Amino acid sequence: MFLDIPDGKDPITYVWGELVPGIGPAAATLAMSVYEHSTLGLREFEAARLRIAQINGCLFCQDWRTERDGKKVEDTFDRAVEAWRTTRDLDDRTRLAAEYAERYALDHHGIDDGFWQRMRIHYSDREIVELSMCLGSWLAFGRLNRVLGLDTACVLPSHRG
Repeated sequence: MFLDIPDGKDPITYVWGELVPGIGPAAATLAMSVYEHSTLGLREFEAARLRIAQINGCLFCQDWRTERDGKKVEDTFDRAVEAWRTTRDLDDRTRLAAEYAERYALDHHGIDDGFWQRMRIHYSDREIVELSMCLGSWLAFGRLNRVLGLDTACVLPSHRG
């Protein structure tokens, strides 16, 4: 991390909460709302979130697993998401969530009618909008954390050196 964090301050809390008080807390509220109010199934939610994390390179985001009602995806889920094109470990909705995340992050101009036809077979309009808002949040804030080096300040134990 290359930002100057005052002694005794938690880097995440300082940057997201104090450094830009007119923006940071609002951004944090949006970021948390994605987790608190999503109606998407856990597997498609995590497939999309993890694919964005893999693309962003955010260490914390790659290590994180969303928990709902005491359940998380299996330990090998991140590898299945990375191999979304060929794995047999993802159903159609989950595979499409990973594909959409990748296209959203890397080639949003290349999202064509054929893709939308496949999406509309498996997702309602409401789900497509919700997933798109989630992707935007993860892309923006995961990338922000990675670019500013904040992902190294909040890395879970499995990624510590």
